[in-house]
Amino acid sequence: MIECWRWFGPDDPTVLSDLPQVGATGVVTALHGFAPGEVWPAAAIAERKSMIRAAGLTWEVVESLPVSEAIKTQAPDMATHLAAYKTSMEALTEAGVRTICYNFMPILDWTRTQTHAPLPHGGTAMLFDLAQFAAFDLFLLKRAEAVDDYSAEVQEAAKAALAAMDDAAKDRLTRTVIAGLPGANDGWTLDDVRARLDTYRGIEADDLRRHLIDFLGEVAPVAEALGLRLCCHPDDPPFSLLGLPRVMSSTADYEAVLDAVDTQANGATLCTGSLGVTPDFDAVDFVRRLGPRIHFAHLRNTKRLASADPTRPAFFEAAHLEGDTDMVGTISALMQEEARRRAEGRADHAIPMRPDHGQELLMDRDRDSLPGYPLIGRMRGLAELRGVIAAVGVGQA
Repeated sequence: MIECWRWFGPDDPTVLSDLPQVGATGVVTALHGFAPGEVWPAAAIAERKSMIRAAGLTWEVVESLPVSEAIKTQAPDMATHLAAYKTSMEALTEAGVRTICYNFMPILDWTRTQTHAPLPHGGTAMLFDLAQFAAFDLFLLKRAEAVDDYSAEVQEAAKAALAAMDDAAKDRLTRTVIAGLPGANDGWTLDDVRARLDTYRGIEADDLRRHLIDFLGEVAPVAEALGLRLCCHPDDPPFSLLGLPRVMSSTADYEAVLDAVDTQANGATLCTGSLGVTPDFDAVDFVRRLGPRIHFAHLRNTKRLASADPTRPAFFEAAHLEGDTDMVGTISALMQEEARRRAEGRADHAIPMRPDHGQELLMDRDRDSLPGYPLIGRMRGLAELRGVIAAVGVGQA
């Protein structure tokens, strides 16, 4: 496997030249200064690649070349945004970048209610709690339809959660929910979220899935011609929030979309942490069923907690080998898939992977880490994953 590290560019608190010390050989990054729907200029791509090469690393995966809301909702300016997406794909190909991760989550990227939940060992982790989220939705955002989305038990838990918050805690919860991916929505207000929710009125899950398939129908043939691999990241968490549809939350969801646009260029990002929040998700089975189309892996772990709604469990970011996902079994299955590809003669037999959403440990607590992306916590994760990879490799030799 290609051991990678997510780097958010020159403003990332982790210095690019330090990455060889953590054991990574590949970089996963994006040009975060460009809004969804804008073209990534070839010069900016070349500059980023030059930075990575100067550190003795390779740019293995773009995460993400974002899909705009205009494409997701099929708004009037969709054609312009699709053209920009294809132009950016061409520029990335010219720079030698061959794997593009993206997601199709409406409005918000991954969603948490706490970014620094305390853990018994003294560190912290990101956490999602449905009662806290419902408190945001019902009483802070005040979404009109929210009352229909929660059981009486969840609404009572939300009231109790709200009663325990002072104004600072309410503000912190609001900022945590809205922000999503580091730097993505930092300037949004509650009114901004309400306005974006309005653009999804009348769009159900079947509609959004059709929009995703339409998008892939446009870009996957271009990717195939360019020799690019597209890989969709799953919904995080893998259930509906704010009344919005989710369409990439299960193995069945992936099978439907990969079958609908049946080309090797259309693939999957296996995120064991996101999909693993669902109690019946089996990561090993995902690899066995969809292995040839897995172009990228996020090897992270989540641990489910009790919730007033079992279909939407609370969870926190566990240590990489300690959550609900069988990480050893998953890595073993991925390495078996790599062996199958080598026997087939596939040039892309090595699957890029990265540790993800580490806990804040030790010196992380004193650093200005991006939420979910601390240095020490991810170093521990990568070290554990590398150990599993080495052990599994010996066992399969």
